[in-house]
Amino acid sequence: MTEIKPFRIAIDQAELDDLKERLTRTRWPREVTGDWSRGVPVAYLKGLAEYWADGFDWRAQEAELNEFPQFTTEIDGQTIHFLHIRSTAPDALPVVLTHGWPSSPFEFRRVVEELSGEFHLVIPSLPGYGFSNPVSGNLFRVAQAWVTLMDRLGYERFGVHGTDAGAGVASILSMIAAHRVVGTHLTGTSAGTPFGPAVDLDGLDEKDRERAERFNRFQSDGLGYLHLQATRPQTLAYSLNDSPTGQLAWIVEKFAEWTDPAKELPDDAVDRDHLLTAVSLYWFTGAGASSAHAVYEGMEVYRQMAQGGWDDGGEAPAGPPLGIAVFAGDTTIRSLQDGPVAHWSEYDTGGHFPAMEVPGLFAEDLRSFLRKCV
Repeated sequence: MTEIKPFRIAIDQAELDDLKERLTRTRWPREVTGDWSRGVPVAYLKGLAEYWADGFDWRAQEAELNEFPQFTTEIDGQTIHFLHIRSTAPDALPVVLTHGWPSSPFEFRRVVEELSGEFHLVIPSLPGYGFSNPVSGNLFRVAQAWVTLMDRLGYERFGVHGTDAGAGVASILSMIAAHRVVGTHLTGTSAGTPFGPAVDLDGLDEKDRERAERFNRFQSDGLGYLHLQATRPQTLAYSLNDSPTGQLAWIVEKFAEWTDPAKELPDDAVDRDHLLTAVSLYWFTGAGASSAHAVYEGMEVYRQMAQGGWDDGGEAPAGPPLGIAVFAGDTTIRSLQDGPVAHWSEYDTGGHFPAMEVPGLFAEDLRSFLRKCV
């Protein structure tokens, strides 16, 4: 059996010194509008970058992250980093939690204690993200790797949760391992596919119409990041790999746009130190560049779906129960879902990163769904 090795985060001090030095030498652009209409405002990012350089304590965050049991293993030629927290409950259900972009497995750090009382938690880093570097394979291969990982950990039956790109992995897992997955729980989904048609507003009630309008605005005004990563990841990689301020802006913009709409700033929606921990992990591991390539690989799923390349022509077997939680910043609409939904929740708070924004709501929703599945 391929070895599973213990892992600890240990960023060299020279890397920390280099980060601070680069931040202090940022060549700032001129402020044009002072608001968020053209991207992250200079004044806001300056303040955040100054805190990252002189107020943020990476070593304290590193020590806290290392309190979680972490491991690496090689699957299909790819190093896979993962957290594995065993529950004290003897009959606990194993659950795979898969993060999305731009995030890491530590997106779930605030729900580990609550969930591990009832579940064994397996929380991998997507290939190309953080310590699962470099990237190899699209989302189908990632889902297959998760099956292999659960085999190595000795788990035959398990639940799955995914958000954003992780929702794609979770959905594929429910197809390729339908006999093993007891239930599939998703967050961070949307009203349609990024490059698909706009959502037709006819016949939608007021709340769904609002979500559909927000999704349509996203298609017309919010897809620049995805076009770049899905088509020219290598060109983008040079900036993200060379400038921590550029990497900071690239991630912070998404936290600004995708978190709870009622929150004015991204660090109103999520803990500032947790946000900068996520950005730091991308910086130290070069994941800005490699995750852009992972997005490119991931978009192969949409290309294959558009071409019918993932359908073998047979009748698809009934999959495991599906649960979807929709938070205030999401655009998911129930009437547009394909197939039956066994569990549906809507919340008037939170957004694309619910485990970071509203961990109590997220944990309770996942727990409530999985209890129905066993």
